[in-house]
Amino acid sequence: MTVRRLDEIQPESFAFTEANLEWARKTIAKYPPGRQASAVIPILWRIQEQEGWVSEPAIRLVAEMLDMPKIRVLEIATFYTMFHLSPVGKKAHVQVCGTTPCMLRGAEDLKHVCQKRIHHDPHHLSADGDFSWEEVECLGACVNAPMVQIWSDTYEDLTPESLEKLLDDFAAGRPVKPGPQIDRFYSEPAGGPITLIDESLYDGSMIGKGAGLAAAKAAIEAQAVAAAEAATVEAAAPAGEPAKPPAAPAVKAAAEADKEKVPDTYKPELLRSARDDKPDDLKLIWGVGPQLEKTLHSLGVFHFDQVAGWTIENLKWVDEHLEGFRGRAVRDKWIEQAQKLVTGWRPTDVTGEKPE
Repeated sequence: MTVRRLDEIQPESFAFTEANLEWARKTIAKYPPGRQASAVIPILWRIQEQEGWVSEPAIRLVAEMLDMPKIRVLEIATFYTMFHLSPVGKKAHVQVCGTTPCMLRGAEDLKHVCQKRIHHDPHHLSADGDFSWEEVECLGACVNAPMVQIWSDTYEDLTPESLEKLLDDFAAGRPVKPGPQIDRFYSEPAGGPITLIDESLYDGSMIGKGAGLAAAKAAIEAQAVAAAEAATVEAAAPAGEPAKPPAAPAVKAAAEADKEKVPDTYKPELLRSARDDKPDDLKLIWGVGPQLEKTLHSLGVFHFDQVAGWTIENLKWVDEHLEGFRGRAVRDKWIEQAQKLVTGWRPTDVTGEKPE
């Protein structure tokens, strides 16, 4: 680690703003007697947020507040590179990542922009005092290299030209957009996602499909067994006589065996149509959307009281017939929800939040 020293030019004193002093006192009070030193890092950070950097008078004041030797606070301030020990630009302090991914993607060019626009050497103010810069180690956005951090935000996928524009915007006080500076959403591939783009992975239509996949697998395995049996029969048949087929259709049997069967005695009371042609809005049941409501109507379920009166056996039968949505009725507790809806209760939050 490079040697970090306090700036040669120091202010005569430091004082918290009234709000920050109150915040510091509350922060210190969170720790038990004798453990106040644990507040040193958050308080130093608040000082930097207030002043832009950590000065020697500020370190001295923190030592007094926390009853710590000054050298201990100095050790912390000089150890952690997140603390600035010299004044930084009033409008922007640019931290250029120089670690390998950013270096390979053009970090040196970004450094040249800072040297031209701000100062040839890091940790120096620009002529107008508005900007400063430094080179730092990994800032954690390697996939969007090269990048810089300005205050608490990162700016990624930079080129010398886009960094120039970014500095122009900060200088003029114009709004800036953190994150990627190209047509990329966060860390998606440039140009948009190329994997996991099938909407069925997220819209719920694949829920309960596991049994079907297992049946398909069993069918394939059974087909292989049947083919082997047929080959064995054909090899064993006398010359000139046709081979006899296997005794049973193994493929169909294996697929049917994999599918869970619920007896019709579990079927709940169903209706041909809604009473008075006025079905309840089943979409008020959390987990029921337009498609599921249509499916329930096709089964003969139109009203909350029907669902509220289901037994566990009825629920199993309905779940068996919710093609593409098996498991949802149990998971989202439709019976309990319907029992509340029958009483006149309605969810007050229509934003999509699950009702308590």
